Amino acid sequence: MDKINYFPDNLNIQNKRIILRLDLNVPIQQNKISDDTRIALCLPFINKLVEKKAKIIIISHLGRPKGIKDPKFSLLPIYKYLKKSLQTNVFFFMGNFDDEINEKFSHLKEGEIILIENIRYFNEEINNDENFSKKLGSLGDIYINNAFSCSHRKQSSIHNITKFIDKSFAGPLIKKEIEAINLVIKNKKKPITCIIGGSKISTKINVIFSLIEKVDNIIIVGAMANNFFSHENFKIGKSLIEGNTKEIIKKIYKEARENNCEILIPDDCIVGKTFNGDGKIRELDEIQSDEIILDIGPNTIKRIKKKIDESNTVLWNGPAGYFENKNFSKGTISIALAISNNTINKSLISILGGGDTLAAINKYNNELSFTHLSTAGGAFLEYLEGKDLPGLSVLK
Repeated sequence: MDKINYFPDNLNIQNKRIILRLDLNVPIQQNKISDDTRIALCLPFINKLVEKKAKIIIISHLGRPKGIKDPKFSLLPIYKYLKKSLQTNVFFFMGNFDDEINEKFSHLKEGEIILIENIRYFNEEINNDENFSKKLGSLGDIYINNAFSCSHRKQSSIHNITKFIDKSFAGPLIKKEIEAINLVIKNKKKPITCIIGGSKISTKINVIFSLIEKVDNIIIVGAMANNFFSHENFKIGKSLIEGNTKEIIKKIYKEARENNCEILIPDDCIVGKTFNGDGKIRELDEIQSDEIILDIGPNTIKRIKKKIDESNTVLWNGPAGYFENKNFSKGTISIALAISNNTINKSLISILGGGDTLAAINKYNNELSFTHLSTAGGAFLEYLEGKDLPGLSVLK
């Protein structure tokens, strides 16, 4: 992965048309951005391109509109945010990519920006369509992918576009992501602990097997842990569970034993009758048939903190519970605080990934410190797994 072609600082880009692929996929409620982390991270580089007098064409997506121009997936709130945050003219392009497309973009002046409406409004984007990629490529002189979180997808604005443009580079956010993940994979500072949350084990099986060979401890939290409880024959009430995971879990434990990796699962939890109600502490053998497991319990928090204290590197992907309700957010916040304190006081290398993990931390308003916060979910995990990401392989 080290041979990626990164955007060089000294390149003269004055009057050059730059196609900038960003990930501005932020949560929007009632037309308002509820978490601007991803956009804020992109602003310094946009400003740099503006200062260098480039003509900037920004491509991004929002959600999964499946090729339909659904207004709830419009980038309009993001356009307004950029207009307010950037000291230059920002335009919004809502048209089609027809034969007049180049004429429509020819009026852009040095240091100005056009944001293209949600690129996933076009099915050709999802299908990595050659003609569509060619039209996109014809808009610019230079292509810069600064969206690590989308780079595991074979889509027009990430993958095929590079065939139709002279120069293609990876941006600074991609460089930062790769350097951070390499801290774990290549420059191992043991012991390494990996905390994996979220709901589905099936989407993370390969990552877990890959990590078992690389780390010392794997801590399973979130709804994913329910499968492990069920495997140990505990009743889990109405909690979320995935079918057919018994064999997978058996294999996880077997591989872990062979690789001397400890698997740690919760030994108590917080349950509720509904997602919006109050919580009660339960041991695993006390869960009632009408209860849902929605967070880890105090004893589990203690054990996880101890593991974090004993580690030199911690990797965390996925919250510990249903953090949207503060009654079930204690596990996630406690993990965040323990990692942050060790990062500040004991030079722990801490790398956090995934949109939900970031959203959970952002709900907690106090200042927290981590070595690296990754906005990427799927791409973060696939890179950890050692996969070659299509969006990066075309930039080598």
